Amino acid sequence: MTWKLESRRRGEQHVVEAKEEGTSVAYVVIDSTINGRSRGGLRIVPDLSEDELSVAARAMTLKYGLLGLPQGGAKAGILGNGEASPEERRRLLSEFAAVFRPDLMQRTYQPDADLGTRGEDIREMMCSLGLQVKHREWRGRHSGHFTAVSCVAAARAAVEWRKGQLAGSKVAIEGFGSVGSVVADLLSRGGARVVAISTSQGALYDPEGLNVDRLQAMAREMGSRIVREYDPTLTLQRQDLPELPVDLLCPCARHHSLHQENASQIVAPMICPGANNPATPEAEATLFDRGHLFLPDFVCNSGGVLGGTMEFAGISLEQTASLIEEWMARMIPDLLDQAERRGQSVRSIAEPAALERHRAVRAVAENPSLGSRLMSLALESHRRGWLPESLVGALSKPYFRRSLRL
Repeated sequence: MTWKLESRRRGEQHVVEAKEEGTSVAYVVIDSTINGRSRGGLRIVPDLSEDELSVAARAMTLKYGLLGLPQGGAKAGILGNGEASPEERRRLLSEFAAVFRPDLMQRTYQPDADLGTRGEDIREMMCSLGLQVKHREWRGRHSGHFTAVSCVAAARAAVEWRKGQLAGSKVAIEGFGSVGSVVADLLSRGGARVVAISTSQGALYDPEGLNVDRLQAMAREMGSRIVREYDPTLTLQRQDLPELPVDLLCPCARHHSLHQENASQIVAPMICPGANNPATPEAEATLFDRGHLFLPDFVCNSGGVLGGTMEFAGISLEQTASLIEEWMARMIPDLLDQAERRGQSVRSIAEPAALERHRAVRAVAENPSLGSRLMSLALESHRRGWLPESLVGALSKPYFRRSLRL
């Protein structure tokens, strides 16, 4: 093992960097903790960036605060190919686990699936440490689906707030992966026209509308190559997608695909992200000044965190999706009303509120009442598989409604 660790502070964040022969090969970035613990996705990507992980870790804190869930926010990454063989992913995760063993064992940092990793990868990695992995931990498989549900629900609520409707609107979706493909499916089924999608290998654009069912079938067989195989006459450069003449732009790829150089060329009046931090702060400011409605990513894609937590609690996919939609239908208009009254961006309203609630939730979690202690005991019993899933699901529904203030 040749990975060497360096630990430092980055503002309020704690960063642990692993290097191999002077090259950065892995990071853990902890933005916040509750009871000394944090949680967030562990990704395998070919262009590892501390800056990207830093803003993604802050986004996790914002999501947990927005949702009222007692978790600290973090993010981690490994330099590698997320589309590599299972054996190569296993090797990378094994090296990561060996080096970051103390944080993983103490759950100072608790990983989840992210770009290039799956729940079973994380479970196997944690088991390899000899850690006591509970029966129901890392079993969820629908985080991407719930992220897409919240993205579409947020878009629908915003469009209706503007007295419009999604049906008939033209949509461009950047990134046709586990989130973007579901966003396309949900929008298409709702009557919207998906006219553009992109992958790491390029983009497709048909102003008359793409066949989403065909795209999904092809993606299951050939992944990102669909943009070359669907119809060669419809291809364009992936960086051109954000500037297409559409009604709704959904960035569902990587961070900062919207930047100062292309923000002034974006036509879509509304941007609803499924990805984390798809726009630089400068791009968001430019879009606001030009009158575009940019819904913050930590709001739009928070369904992945919420849905994953509800799935763990044994609540059905249908009930979870319904609660996410109900929450977005109430929250988005409220945020938009406040932003309009104050003449501010939606982020300037939502971010301080999320941070303030995270502080409040942390204070309660670190000084638990008797009821909170009993709830923690019930959750631990559920993790171990000692309680029926149907019982936990029924008992937890009121908890989630209170957390979401419904």
